[in-house]
Amino acid sequence: MVHNNWFDEIPKVELHLHLEGAIPYSALWDLVEKYGGDPAVPTLDHLKEKFIFLDFPHFIDTWVWKNQFLREYEDFTFIATAVAKDLASQNIRYAEIFFSPPDFHRHGLTTQRLAEAIWRGIAKVPDIEIALVPDLVRDFGPKKAAVTLAEINEARSYGIIGVGLGGSEHNWPPELFREVYAQAQQLGFRSSVHAGEAAGAASIWGAINELKPDRIGHCTRAGEDPKLLDYLAAEQIPLEMCPVSNVCTGVVEHITDHPVREFFKRGLFLTVNTDDPKMFGNSLAEEYQVLVAELGFSYADIQTLILNGIQSSWLSADRKHQLAQEFQSDPNWSEKSFCEEY
Repeated sequence: MVHNNWFDEIPKVELHLHLEGAIPYSALWDLVEKYGGDPAVPTLDHLKEKFIFLDFPHFIDTWVWKNQFLREYEDFTFIATAVAKDLASQNIRYAEIFFSPPDFHRHGLTTQRLAEAIWRGIAKVPDIEIALVPDLVRDFGPKKAAVTLAEINEARSYGIIGVGLGGSEHNWPPELFREVYAQAQQLGFRSSVHAGEAAGAASIWGAINELKPDRIGHCTRAGEDPKLLDYLAAEQIPLEMCPVSNVCTGVVEHITDHPVREFFKRGLFLTVNTDDPKMFGNSLAEEYQVLVAELGFSYADIQTLILNGIQSSWLSADRKHQLAQEFQSDPNWSEKSFCEEY
């Protein structure tokens, strides 16, 4: 059998990761204490227990609660460094990380300076390559998204390569953001859209037809429409799947109910990611381990998913080729290095 260390040591990429959901617990606890704490969360252990969700709306409520402890630019430099160090320690070599500027305008923080502060924190960790993908956050509406996009365009020198659209998908359908996505693409930004997580197949069709994204985040409920599965397989639109996240937010009841294996077998172009790992208590290594242990993926399948991540990243073609070669020549690429007899 393969020792669990293989999942830890194999080089990895992460394409669907929210900065604010990846803050190591100790770093987030420092921020909670910095801003006077919360009587309902008196200890670090209670903080971890806070991240147990009844459903997707409860997850969004908890997300908003957490963000109250991010109030100053220095907080974002602090968490960016902490997240980058944590990712590098997992042998994640490249990551495209969402951050959500509109969530923090209430604290008087501008998009441009937020991006600069995050980029400054990332720069302190040379062991990982990171690009930034600001989330327009659908909950603030399309007019606010257009304003945020203009601000993002002014800050693109801080490692920004694309835009995302997360938030309450069930309340804010993708069609509302048609114009802002067209503008983002005209400006040369790549694009991803959360769809098929808190809403069904119609939301995914809306994202595809109205927003024309380079990638789709989650897409968990695509199986509700067999024609959609056929389309996704034919068009090879990269999907940023997040299995453990979907269980934690109640999108699927149990990991064995997750459609990721069915999608993979049907030939959809999949990547696997952690979404908000410190809110869900998962890691990319654990995602892969679950796929093998619970859903019948092989070790070769895991390698395929990792290479899919490189291919569907927004790196240049030359850099993708180089990174794929680096991964496949890495001594930890083959699971044979970790085979043990029991």
